[in-house]
Amino acid sequence: MKQLHIIAIVSLWIIIILVDRRYAEAQNSNLDAVFYYNQGYDFEETGQYDEAIIYYSKAIEINPRYADAYYNRGLVYGRGKGQYDMAIADFGKVIEINPRYADAYINRGKAYNEKGQYDKAITDYNNVIKINPKNAMAYYNRGIAYEAKGQHEKAIDDYSISININPKYTEAYINRGKAYNEKGLLGKAIADFDKAIEINPRHANAYNNLGNIYDNKGQYDKAILYYTKAIEINPKFAAAYNNRGVSFFLKREYDKAWDDVYSAQKLGYQVHPGFLKALRESSGK
Repeated sequence: MKQLHIIAIVSLWIIIILVDRRYAEAQNSNLDAVFYYNQGYDFEETGQYDEAIIYYSKAIEINPRYADAYYNRGLVYGRGKGQYDMAIADFGKVIEINPRYADAYINRGKAYNEKGQYDKAITDYNNVIKINPKNAMAYYNRGIAYEAKGQHEKAIDDYSISININPKYTEAYINRGKAYNEKGLLGKAIADFDKAIEINPRHANAYNNLGNIYDNKGQYDKAILYYTKAIEINPKFAAAYNNRGVSFFLKREYDKAWDDVYSAQKLGYQVHPGFLKALRESSGK
């Protein structure tokens, strides 16, 4: 019996040693995966997207259930490289690993939106809202998808919910203002753009949108003031140059219109051929 007892103790120690060794190996593997993940993150932050993908992929190779590595690689594929199918696949893997990973649904929804698959995007945003009914970003992005489908009322409702959740959500005011403008509710649109500027006085797009409204109302001097403010904030805002050029054209200040057209074109903006033709004919250039 004593001999059997000794054998049992030795066997137990062997099992403990093997378990400890496997645990140590697993810990080392996890540390390696984290190392590669951090390297990938550093490359992503500096815009070196191909390198980031290599390192995130290495982290995933070591730990195939590393949800954050799939998530960040998905961001690089989507936001960084515009490879939306690859991004969708990675966000899908994140969701498979963790079905309550709300940001993965949001970013997969954005990728679907970029591909024009608005219903799939809406489904993803609905899933986020089920996980967290107070997720302002989910309502905001669902509003963008509804707007792309021409459902302006639904878009306005979603932007309004996101603003109720986060009253400082500047982009929600901007997009709701655009939706109001599409419906001809100019007073409400102006109020939203003004609110966006109140929250962020250096929001160039808010000034540009106010310029568009006043241009459409025939108040060209006021429109030019807003476009100029947008350009002062962001001197590379090509659309603002183009829009101000249109206002100058409508005021028959053709030289100023041409200056803005040239500025927009230098920044890569595709000026509408009809506008260019009208400006040439009117200015004699």
